[in-house]
Amino acid sequence: MALVGPYGSGKTTLLESILFVSGALQRKGAVAQRNTVGDASAEARERQMSVEVNCATTRYLDESFTFLDCPGSIEFLQDTLNVLPGIDAAVVVCEPEPAKMQMLKPYLKRLADLHIPHFLFVNKIDKADGALRDLLDALREVSDTPLLLRQIPIVENGAVTGFVDLALERAYVFRPGAPSQVVDITDKDQEKEARFAMLEKLADYDEHLMEELLSDIEPPRDEVFGDLSRELAEGLIVPALMGSAESDHGVERLLKALRHEVPDVAAAAARLKLPAGGDTLVQVLKTYHSSHGGKLSLARVMAGMLKDGAVLHTPDGGDARVGGIFALKGEAQTKLADAQAGDTVALARLDGVATGDTLSGGRKVPHRPRIEQLTPVYRLAIEAADRKDEVKLTAAIAKLREEDPSLQFDQNAALQEMALEGQGEIHLKVAVEKLQSKYGLRLITSRPRVPYKETIKKSVTQHGRHKRQSGGHGQFGDVIIDIRPLPRGSDFAFLDQIKGGVVPRQWIPSVEKGVVEYLKCGPLGFPVVDVAVALVDGSYHAVDSSDAAFQTAARIAMQEGMPNCAPVLLESIMHVRIHVPSEATARVNAVVSGRRGQLMGFDARDGWKGWDTVEAQMPLAELSDLIIDLRSLTQGVGTFEMTFDHLAELSGKLAEQVVATRKAAA
Repeated sequence: MALVGPYGSGKTTLLESILFVSGALQRKGAVAQRNTVGDASAEARERQMSVEVNCATTRYLDESFTFLDCPGSIEFLQDTLNVLPGIDAAVVVCEPEPAKMQMLKPYLKRLADLHIPHFLFVNKIDKADGALRDLLDALREVSDTPLLLRQIPIVENGAVTGFVDLALERAYVFRPGAPSQVVDITDKDQEKEARFAMLEKLADYDEHLMEELLSDIEPPRDEVFGDLSRELAEGLIVPALMGSAESDHGVERLLKALRHEVPDVAAAAARLKLPAGGDTLVQVLKTYHSSHGGKLSLARVMAGMLKDGAVLHTPDGGDARVGGIFALKGEAQTKLADAQAGDTVALARLDGVATGDTLSGGRKVPHRPRIEQLTPVYRLAIEAADRKDEVKLTAAIAKLREEDPSLQFDQNAALQEMALEGQGEIHLKVAVEKLQSKYGLRLITSRPRVPYKETIKKSVTQHGRHKRQSGGHGQFGDVIIDIRPLPRGSDFAFLDQIKGGVVPRQWIPSVEKGVVEYLKCGPLGFPVVDVAVALVDGSYHAVDSSDAAFQTAARIAMQEGMPNCAPVLLESIMHVRIHVPSEATARVNAVVSGRRGQLMGFDARDGWKGWDTVEAQMPLAELSDLIIDLRSLTQGVGTFEMTFDHLAELSGKLAEQVVATRKAAA
């Protein structure tokens, strides 16, 4: 089971409560005290937030349950997406605040699209201060799958003191430090009305139940629970339960619902279109690297049985031997001899195996499932403080990317810069902290450079001569070139217009090399594009002319001619698609305009009810921290993607500042 939902909803606290209620913990930890089973890493405890998936296995009523506590920050969403293919169901955790419901959309949308059964658990219900109807209306707006209210709150003096389970027709009152107490239902009219509404929703997909309701026949309890299980499995409903993980209220009812109503691993295997048969099938959900314990692959056994030492076959035709099987409870590991279908375990030393791989004990290996890969929205330049650590840095980043495939690593030769790309500022800060703490690297981070270019607006004919005599063979190269601008997007053209052999054929490529070398850094300090250079005349010396001499002559001609060609700065203009809840669209339009962007329009986001997609053209220089603004306007859920569109001239004070900064750096 995956526990998913937005930051602050209480998923890690719910995991702690589940482990306590089921007897796996004798004493509960707390996020604020930095002693929970989940959030065990130093980076998570420092921030008091999950930064990666945490796994814990427990037993409840003689059945084994494994819970995957997924990060709530949208910056770590990729970790959640990676585990979804291997789960039977998800519990979406939220707070009882209608204003925060839009934060659920990224999770509910993906679960519905992947046809994964999911419950809603309204946490912190004992602290709710609004009307249940407002909360339900807000929830229905963000869930594409119909919401089914399984429980209604008992309210006394404005506070929620318990709930009525509509399926069981039983009331529970919260008790501090003790299990909830079963009591008589006091408001039977309200309970009957809410129960009938629940049954009506179930009857939308069950004709027999609809006939019973129309005939005023009370359906048997077994039939109601059968419908709940079937319609959950088929993705027709999202049952909503409530409780308080901090006080353990409603947690046991949640566990019982998971035990009785969630389909087994065979349904998850069928959803992945895994072949039926006797072969062992394993889905890799997450990769961990520790500084001492090596590599661990968190994996779900989808079919068959897996033994320690077994050889599994990978999608690319390779083999991987299982070097140990472990049940996890946070950082604690318990060694196992084998794992059965449905078990989620950690497998040691699976070399050559990546997150998302499907492994087989037989020779027929299924293709890996399609897992949504998030595109980077934030970039951070990094370098090793000690140059001798550069090779170590590259190796460490490779391991980090195995753990977190949403991290990208870019080595830009033109900018002479290494950079990490990811899902936001916190995402990359955590990555840097791991590189420093886990791999002992000292790093320098900075704002990434913007890849400006330059071009020219005027044509010039320029003479360039290189002559040097130093005893023996000298150096002689002599050229006359025409430099002229090309239309935007033409890049570079070199033309040979020599007549009469004044520059011999073997030296003409040398002239082009010299020109190309100069264009890497023009008079403003940036790569030059959209320029044509024609070699029109020159001379040579039978003894002293050489490849190097003509390259140097060409560079001299370019150095002297280009400043007279009216050089101008060019910046990259990106086509940007910004995805936000509709209520934030007007504010996002203002952000685009304030960042020198040109709005192209907006429309409803395809498949996302209540969301818009804003399209704009924006300078790349304005996009480095756009995601920070978007998330502050959208409770953290806004995002964007961009593609290069064209180069545009940059002039005025901004251009002067860019050139001055470049010259100072040089």
